[in-house]
Amino acid sequence: MSPQHGPDGPAAEAGLDRLEGYLLCWAEAERARADAVAFADRLPWLTTAQREEVIRHYTADRVAVTRRYFERVRDRSGELREEYTARYRELRHRLVCGAVAAALSVCALLGVLAGLPADGW
Repeated sequence: MSPQHGPDGPAAEAGLDRLEGYLLCWAEAERARADAVAFADRLPWLTTAQREEVIRHYTADRVAVTRRYFERVRDRSGELREEYTARYRELRHRLVCGAVAAALSVCALLGVLAGLPADGW
């Protein structure tokens, strides 16, 4: 089975991410509606139609705010991923350069030691 079709492949992971996002959004919409109902309950003078309209508007506004918040989090996560990836590459580059310099130093030292006379100084 290819990685994109396997049970643990990128396609499965993307599908799980979408499902998690859907469930998160659905749960937030339910919380928003529950809060809207609680808000409307504090306004006993509303007619039934007005009450439903208040609930609908409150829920829609809250879902819109939550969507903008999630979008900001998503965008910032992408920015941080890029920053951390660049920093990781820079650190890896420094580490490789240090390892190469250390290896060359050891080789140079061994070359010097190999050139010394065997009977001492």
